[in-house]
Amino acid sequence: MAIVPTPADRKYTTTHEWVKVDAGLAIVGISYHAQKALGDITFIELPAIGKKVGKGESCSVIESVKAASDIYAPVSGDIAETNTLLDAKPEEINKDPYGSAWLFKITNFNGADLAGLMDGAAYDAFAESDK
Repeated sequence: MAIVPTPADRKYTTTHEWVKVDAGLAIVGISYHAQKALGDITFIELPAIGKKVGKGESCSVIESVKAASDIYAPVSGDIAETNTLLDAKPEEINKDPYGSAWLFKITNFNGADLAGLMDGAAYDAFAESDK
């Protein structure tokens, strides 16, 4: 798989989640770096719709052939939607981590939470140093 460029239209956490704000929703996924480190994704447990999450709170679990890992909310708010495609095809995360394989959407999020997150260039530097 070719290296996928880190999109500049979103913010990134030190735990390798990304968040993109679109139409009043914070769309959340994991980075290319994270899916590559995990290996082949075999299962994802997504949060319940309506669940309140706090910034930095574990709200989902992703499993791969190598490990299980928590997914943390990059912003506080309410889970508005989950990506049901991933229930049947969790491996989509390996194929398209920045597109069709988003994990969940948060509504009523705290926009101030975005201020402490990295932009794409800062995340790339962080991910390289995290190897």
